[in-house]
Amino acid sequence: MSETVRTHARVRASELVGRNWLNTGGKTLDLEALRGKIVLLDFWTFCCINCLHVLDELRPLEEQYSDVLVTVGVHSPKFEHEADPVALAAAVERYEIHHPVLDDPELETWKAYTARAWPTLVVIDPEGYIVAHLSGEGHADGLAVLIPELIAEHEAKGTLHRGSGPYVAPEPTSGTLRFPGKALFLPPGRGSTAVKGTSDDGAAAGAAGNGAAGKGSWLVTDTGHHRLVELGTDFHTVLGTFGSGVRGHADGPAAGDSAVAQFNEPQGLVLLPEDVAAKAGYDVVIADSVNHRLRGLSLADGKASTLAGSGVQRLLEAGPARVDEDAAGFTGQLGGHPLDVALSSPWDVVWSRKLNAVVVAMAGVHQIFSFDPLTGAVAIVAGNGLEGLLDGPAHEAWFAQPSGLAEDAEGNIWVADSETSALRKLAIDDDGTVTVESAIGKGLFDFGFRDGAAAEARLQHPLGVTVLPDGSVAVADTYNGAVRRYDPASGTVSTLARGLLEPSDVIVDHTHSAGSEPLLVVVEANKHQVVFVPIPKEAQQVDEGAVQTHRPKSPVVPGPLELTVRFTAPTGQKLDDRWGDPTQLKISSTPPELLASGSGTSVGLLRTLELSPDVPEGILHITARAAACDGPETEDGEIPDHAACHLYQQDWGIPVVLQGDGDTELVLDLRGMD
Repeated sequence: MSETVRTHARVRASELVGRNWLNTGGKTLDLEALRGKIVLLDFWTFCCINCLHVLDELRPLEEQYSDVLVTVGVHSPKFEHEADPVALAAAVERYEIHHPVLDDPELETWKAYTARAWPTLVVIDPEGYIVAHLSGEGHADGLAVLIPELIAEHEAKGTLHRGSGPYVAPEPTSGTLRFPGKALFLPPGRGSTAVKGTSDDGAAAGAAGNGAAGKGSWLVTDTGHHRLVELGTDFHTVLGTFGSGVRGHADGPAAGDSAVAQFNEPQGLVLLPEDVAAKAGYDVVIADSVNHRLRGLSLADGKASTLAGSGVQRLLEAGPARVDEDAAGFTGQLGGHPLDVALSSPWDVVWSRKLNAVVVAMAGVHQIFSFDPLTGAVAIVAGNGLEGLLDGPAHEAWFAQPSGLAEDAEGNIWVADSETSALRKLAIDDDGTVTVESAIGKGLFDFGFRDGAAAEARLQHPLGVTVLPDGSVAVADTYNGAVRRYDPASGTVSTLARGLLEPSDVIVDHTHSAGSEPLLVVVEANKHQVVFVPIPKEAQQVDEGAVQTHRPKSPVVPGPLELTVRFTAPTGQKLDDRWGDPTQLKISSTPPELLASGSGTSVGLLRTLELSPDVPEGILHITARAAACDGPETEDGEIPDHAACHLYQQDWGIPVVLQGDGDTELVLDLRGMD
């Protein structure tokens, strides 16, 4: 049995309590109904990129063990919008979740299982006892060992019941678009209609014959259908499609019904400058998010290609620590062929005139990358990979799931930093030096709907950004269902539009297709459409307050606090100590004054923290990493050459309150159990 996660003292699983169940055909589930099955609780929230990674990691296991394994998603919301049952139902459909989901808006089940981070996995055996408690990503390989162990044990005991599970598929959404992600204007002469030629009767093929090519067109990532759709300027006329519509990864012909190319939840896309496109051999770069790749699309011949990314999710690729003891990370070019570089959920792309490259919002590792279409070079532009909000030099800055990008007239890049509900900026000097600045936003757990002075303004999980003609910045404030405006000249925030259903992108339309004034084009993801929104001459002023994520605060004593992060490698793996201690802790706090000592980065998973008695409460930010490799040990106890290696990592934000009778130790599970 796996020494890593099996408990020596049998702990009975707590009942599953929440507001409602999804994907069960209206039935309420309890542990008694699941007795005889191996139950995997997945504590998640639909804003969280790490949770989305885990959904994809679990799909093969769910399919392989469908007769004995029941996954239950326990949705424990971080943001206020995520507690909306309609929004949750849309997210369950959007991400193609094929297992029951418990809606836990009050965090009742979260608290019962002492979850402290998204994502958290808990394994319950067929007799109803907890056998594993796992935090973060990368546990699929360990589960692939644990599940057969549990099957063998409980088949021998007669306590395993094979058969179908309780999942009932919901009614699918129909329509041309399904949860669209981003949109891109293709000017006249650049869209696919401009290169389709003419038909036998002399009329231009496709929609070009009705003059659409003269107006330009819009290329939209039809994310839920795993394809791209080219629309006319009325947003209804379909001029073409790219991708087979089947989730997957394949290059080749992408246009029309004969397409063989495949995408997996494509998101951002950018049109290369004409001279660059002519040399590169493709026109559009696509952030193929779940494939962890950048893809190219040639509008001339309708072919898709893979430009960068190995397909390995970067967080799971074992390697050196991302930050040194001064919290500085590596920025610069990543070595090797672009197809050998691991990426992680690229979410948006934009062309940078100053960097002469495609800038990539690498949401999965909280960094900003770049890609050179002419050389194939992939580089880290900004962010040390730690999750949070910290400005400064590019290699020291922190991001949290950057999801939208736009370039302004000065060549700076604006960033919608979704998990900090922030608007950030990459200030790029003429020599290429990058400094990160924040215009709106306070931290990982601060959000709201408030206009006014930028220092006090609040957003809620923004995914898109664009620069308006007057130099101000419009933000797709996704979870507030709004488009917001930031004016750098006055340092103020206002509201341009409300009542939208999860707007995921916003773009300025200069085509005057719907009138003489420039309009905003908004991708309204949860309404499955792209719409025009006027830019009002007088923006609204809204103040619905600033709030924080409400999670239980851990009572701790002022003074010394012993931190232990528990990790033991799964059966068949060994900690990779060939180059020293393969574990690492990175610790900081909000406010910084909370930690009198113990902050910083160093090896090991044990640390003594000193909490200041002068700070009544705050948040401890803890990142733990461990690297382990496959294979039996050699005779000398060493890891075999060429063994496959795995990186385990989790970021925790632990709210604490200081009180005299609080705990003197804090124990977190990266992979383990009491």
